Amino acid sequence: MRYFIVAICMLLALPLGAVQPDEVLDDPVLEQRARDLSKGLRCLVCQNESIDESDASLARDLRILLRERLVQGDTDEQAISFIVDRYGEYVLLRPTVTGSNWLLWAAGPLMLLMAGGVGFAYLRGRDKASEQTIDALSDVEKSRLAELLNDD
Repeated sequence: MRYFIVAICMLLALPLGAVQPDEVLDDPVLEQRARDLSKGLRCLVCQNESIDESDASLARDLRILLRERLVQGDTDEQAISFIVDRYGEYVLLRPTVTGSNWLLWAAGPLMLLMAGGVGFAYLRGRDKASEQTIDALSDVEKSRLAELLNDD
C-alpha cells in the first residue's frame, strides 16, 4: 500500500516540471499562458528540453523573464518575440520557416529525393551493365551459358 501511495505522489508531481513555487504567478490564466509558451522555448543549456522541463539556472531566468513580460501586458507573440530578439531564434523549439531556415526545413526532403535519384541511377546502370556483359560474350560462351541456364 505504501508503494501505491508513493507512486501516486510521483505521478502528481510530473506535470509540474521544473517550475519552482516562487515562479508561479497568482493569476491561473496568466500562469497557464506562461506554461504553454515556455513549452515552446528551448533551454539553451540542455538544448533539447523546453525551459518548462529544465532545471538549469538559465532556463529559470527565461521562465521568470517570460512571466515578467506577460505580467507587463505583452501578448504571447510579443513575449516570444522579445525573448527571440534577445537570445536568437535558436531559443525556439520549432524554428520558423523564414529566412535562411527554409534550407534547413527543405534539407530532409531534398536529401530523400537525391538518395532516390542516386539509387535509381545505380540500379538502372547495373541492368545495362549486365546486358552489355552478355553481348560481349562469344558464340561459344553464349551457348554454354544457355546450357547452364536450361539445366535448372
